[in-house]
Amino acid sequence: MARRSLGRQFGWLWTAYAVSAYGSGLGFGAFPLIAVLVLHASPAQVSALSAVGPAVGALIAVPLAPWVEFRRKRPVMVAMDLSRFAVMMTIPVAYAFGWLSFVQLLAVSAVVAAAKIAFNAASGAYLKALVRPEDLLVANARFESTNWSSIAVGPPLGGAAIGLFGPVTTVVADAFSYLFSAASITAIRGREEHPGGTGKSRVRAGELLDGWRHILAHPGLRTLYLNNLLVAGLIMATEPLLAVLLLRQLGFPPWQYGLAFAAPCVGGLIGSRLARRVVARYGQHWVFRTVGTLRAIWLIGLVFVRPGVAGLAVVIAVELAIIISMSLYTPVLATYRLEHTPKHRVARTLSAWSIGQQASIAIFTALGGLLADVTSPRTALTVIGLLILASPLLLPRRETPGPAGDREMATTGSGSADHTA
Repeated sequence: MARRSLGRQFGWLWTAYAVSAYGSGLGFGAFPLIAVLVLHASPAQVSALSAVGPAVGALIAVPLAPWVEFRRKRPVMVAMDLSRFAVMMTIPVAYAFGWLSFVQLLAVSAVVAAAKIAFNAASGAYLKALVRPEDLLVANARFESTNWSSIAVGPPLGGAAIGLFGPVTTVVADAFSYLFSAASITAIRGREEHPGGTGKSRVRAGELLDGWRHILAHPGLRTLYLNNLLVAGLIMATEPLLAVLLLRQLGFPPWQYGLAFAAPCVGGLIGSRLARRVVARYGQHWVFRTVGTLRAIWLIGLVFVRPGVAGLAVVIAVELAIIISMSLYTPVLATYRLEHTPKHRVARTLSAWSIGQQASIAIFTALGGLLADVTSPRTALTVIGLLILASPLLLPRRETPGPAGDREMATTGSGSADHTA
């Protein structure tokens, strides 16, 4: 079957996504590695790095959401890419002069997190306007496939680069990937419609919460959102704990640490390519209930990691099972979210989703780090693995009605509707 063409403009958007994704793949886990290997941070500090920075970034992103909503999306994406390039380049500069500190890593992490939320909100809104509704799942599956292939290739190369050229090498590569992403977005031709309401200089308080209002008022989005907060928070809370466990306590070299997360990412190619066929055969609701449950049952396996090849195999097997499930589930969720959100509210809804997810990750990561300090990283992994088993209880139990989508524009009279009149 021939690959479906989504047009040249989507091609440039996909290129921008791929470039930055592969840069982030090279820099996967770079901040925890720098904290452990250069700054000799404790488990609590490593967890704080993964928690406080994104949490502050999520707070910064709250007022950005309506700002993104009522502006052309391509300039917003370019601005966020350039911001990430500039702030990340401060790390190699500080390292070269011996000025690098834990506080700087926290600050850079916060700015990058805020820019990522704003970029993703703008790109999601732009994608909905760019492709036909029936092509949304195809587009989201391609993004998902690219994401996992970048993680499959990036961390081993990043680990090797760190071993050869020093601990900040991958940060430089990641920074320049945002510069190339900005160039790709700039190459997109065609006039973009100017959203309504951009003439206002102030953001009203109600507009800051409009994304959450839409999510919580929609039965399907509400349950999926709450489930996502728990699952994303718990899964990501294991990253700094594994960094300490594998690198410090079990003595894994950086290249094996990278391989442990890279090899399973081939599962991301499998899941994302199956998404369209599985939805066509079983439907979205089946994916949410069945695959959403499968995401949660594997994490407890990380408790059984041991030194050597056997321990490496355990990490790879657990991550492979999780990633196959996640890569099938995520593009279906992303498509459902766009289908059930009207155009005039997409950026704020996606921002609210990302902000909530970042806050959840920050909270669970911080709690995991504190628990690891009091007990051990392995004990914290055990608690996380048990808690996530309860997450399927938050999945939707019955199928929700078809997309309301842009029909809401005809009936809504609150929040952003005033800007689209």
